[in-house]
Amino acid sequence: MRTTAEGAPGREPRVTKRRAETRQRLLEAALAVFAEEGFGRSTVEQVCSRAGYTRGAFYSNFSTLDELFLAMWEQRSADQLARMREAFEASEQAAVHDVSGVATHLLRAVPVDEEWYRVSAEFTAHALRNPDLRQVIVDREKAIAASSMPFLLAALARIGRTVPEPDALAQALVAVHDGTALQCLSEPDNPAVWQRRTDLFTRVVTAYSNESREKS
Repeated sequence: MRTTAEGAPGREPRVTKRRAETRQRLLEAALAVFAEEGFGRSTVEQVCSRAGYTRGAFYSNFSTLDELFLAMWEQRSADQLARMREAFEASEQAAVHDVSGVATHLLRAVPVDEEWYRVSAEFTAHALRNPDLRQVIVDREKAIAASSMPFLLAALARIGRTVPEPDALAQALVAVHDGTALQCLSEPDNPAVWQRRTDLFTRVVTAYSNESREKS
């Protein structure tokens, strides 16, 4: 909570529609600039030019490009969570009966996005050189997993499977997604590569889950 000049408690400033629009345009411009130029070579000036704003507009919303990227990641994580909810609601309506069906719906929630992959891979390399930023990455990855795993666990429960170690499954799925995304982006027109991605997701989910006695 902020305080007034006299020291009395005051309200946080309201986020106006115009400020929200400015922030969103900066986020969209930054994604394009990062993807084209590379995160390490991008500048505040380039982002502002793409968005059609001055440096003042940037610094009234973000203090650094790192902060801007993290805001972008938070937004995309929220979008992914929404997709996860929709995908597993669809799996429930479709009466999925096996792990392959669950994995198929999971893949709909985590599509391969070349633009985002390039940007996030470069930022991850940047974060590994900064201990504080590295910890932010770790904490956010854990938060994303904690928010999304309940959907997957519920879908598996409906087909009669339990997951003894949800954290281990979450980590394995992130590894599979990142690795197979690179392969698919390298050979986008090779259907075998995409099929192997689906097969590998299915195998990992199967390996980290067990049959339960009763279906939910």
